[in-house]
Amino acid sequence: MKQLDNTTPYQACEYDKNVRLTIPFYELFHTETIDLVKAMKPDAKAWFDTGCGTAYLVENALPHFPRTAFVLADPSQAMLNEAKRRLQNIQPERVKFLDSAATEGLRGNLSPQPEVITAIMCHHYLMPEKRWDATAVCFNLLAQQGLYVTFENIRPHCEETVKLSLERWKRFQISKGRDISAVEEHVKRFNKEYFPITVDEHLDLLKSCGFRVAELFWYSQMQAGFYAIK
Repeated sequence: MKQLDNTTPYQACEYDKNVRLTIPFYELFHTETIDLVKAMKPDAKAWFDTGCGTAYLVENALPHFPRTAFVLADPSQAMLNEAKRRLQNIQPERVKFLDSAATEGLRGNLSPQPEVITAIMCHHYLMPEKRWDATAVCFNLLAQQGLYVTFENIRPHCEETVKLSLERWKRFQISKGRDISAVEEHVKRFNKEYFPITVDEHLDLLKSCGFRVAELFWYSQMQAGFYAIK
């Protein structure tokens, strides 16, 4: 088996194509995030996207925020390489890349201090203690009154609904033409290669890290989006 170059089930160069066959409403995670930021921080001067992947979010955000500078980070160098290729024609003053690093491993401060931080489909790979560390890093990096937005895979509240939700997830992937054996392997990753928590646990986590506001703003099947204000 070919060794993967990131924590997702796909090589970085194949991620954009395959994630849409795997995650229902994947593109909505990004349009909803951009719409939320436009409503709450339309004049943000600095936006930090951690776990940036191939920079799909930032590419789509750039036209909507012409006076915003973006900083991107990801633990996978292969993902960063894809992101840099995607944004290679963007003015360097608009986009800056950090060296490969997981959120929980980031040290120091960003200048200017970001008024927006996003973490889209990246922290559910972390075990509880490191997930708290990653969220606390985002809180500490964020400017006062700043906005934090995260989307993650979600764990339903009981085992019966976990089974039902996983069955619906399998049916979605099969409807997109994925091989049944590949779909079965993907479902087996639940709570073994990524570690989802419930909506209530997410909200408690955000509050325990110091955010004064924490809200669920998008939820479908086994994915959810949250925002928090420092």
